[in-house]
Amino acid sequence: MPVDPQIQALLDKGTGVPATHTLPVDVARAQYEARISLMAPAAEIADVVEQTIDGPGGPLRIRIYTPYGAGPFPLHVFFHGSGFVLCSLDTHDGMCRNLCAGVECVVASVDYRLAPEHKFPAGIDDCLHATRWAAAHAAELGADPARVAVGGDSAGANMAAVTALRVRDEGGPALCGQLLLYPVTDYHTPGTPSYEKNAEGYGLTRDTMKWFWGHYLNDASEAAHPHASPLRAPQLSGLPPALVITAEYDPLRDEGEFYAEKLRTAGVAASLIRYDGVNHGFMFWVGAVDKAGAAMSEACTWLRGVFASPGRTTRNKNPSR
Repeated sequence: MPVDPQIQALLDKGTGVPATHTLPVDVARAQYEARISLMAPAAEIADVVEQTIDGPGGPLRIRIYTPYGAGPFPLHVFFHGSGFVLCSLDTHDGMCRNLCAGVECVVASVDYRLAPEHKFPAGIDDCLHATRWAAAHAAELGADPARVAVGGDSAGANMAAVTALRVRDEGGPALCGQLLLYPVTDYHTPGTPSYEKNAEGYGLTRDTMKWFWGHYLNDASEAAHPHASPLRAPQLSGLPPALVITAEYDPLRDEGEFYAEKLRTAGVAASLIRYDGVNHGFMFWVGAVDKAGAAMSEACTWLRGVFASPGRTTRNKNPSR
């Protein structure tokens, strides 16, 4: 379908803004942080606090969001995108508030180490460590250690998928689910049809993805490692239920949908929803883009379901939205 008019309006506002892959890292980071002022106000919640824990590479910040009501609440450990290089707890503050209020869960947002200062696997080591810490300290956070899920958007969804793999293989808390919002699941080469069709013109470009991967990996050979490219994992059985949300005009659309299908083939309960007419990152715009609000509502409904019935079989959806 055509690009959603609300998305097109946002794309038009970005006309003339330098492409991410043409910028020094510090300038690109500032450009992404500047988007915060453009976002709609997020949902009201009871409390937000930050604390610092001892991480694998030094102090690790975690921001804790608590909903209104009486706990213990479910616990959602969240990893932000973008591209293993950009964004922060602040850029995804609204998304975490909306998840916290919509699911009525504690959200623990993790300030993992970014590339290129900290290359693969520093970020995923932080995410695994933070997930284990959050589950072990759930009671202190007002949360239930028996109801823990991981999630993220874009590169953060990669971190969530990899954390689920590592928890399965290396030990850790039992996970109820993994929420994967337009995830990075594979390297840019050889790429997929959506990498070609949506290579430019819709925000995230193929060249920017190459820039991200170039900063993240120590060497291109690491792309074959399933902790970098979970789509290449030899075995996906035994993982928690997943919801994969993809966007029509996204270079990453196909690899997200391929990952959902591979999960299903391995016997994992995996729901897939494609939102047509929208682009990568559209869920930033809850309150400004109708389909972003619909996708957030769907994500919250799904998380409430897996928290209510850990391990249940989730419904599958055809890519049609």
